[in-house]
Amino acid sequence: MLKSLLRLFGIGNKIDYKQLMQNGAIIIDVRSTGEFTSGHIKDSLNIPLNQLTNNVSKLKNKQQTIITCCASGMRSASAKSILQSLGYEHVYNGGGWYSLQRKIM
Repeated sequence: MLKSLLRLFGIGNKIDYKQLMQNGAIIIDVRSTGEFTSGHIKDSLNIPLNQLTNNVSKLKNKQQTIITCCASGMRSASAKSILQSLGYEHVYNGGGWYSLQRKIM
């Protein structure tokens, strides 16, 4: 159970987010539009968590590597679970956007 929780929140095995980006991953920022406007990772796509299910059509390729992020990692963990339940296979919880930004630079 602990391993499942750690994976859900992106804790445990080190993920090379920079390498994922170099290989074509996209970043989905699931914060509100206002939060996103106040600062975000360049080229990230803003789809607020409460609108994610209704906007998955923007994510046409279910094989695309997706990194989710938010303010702290809680909403991005939920977004990861939602996307996986919809058949997206390569989804990673990047946690807080500011921390993720430092990891991909």
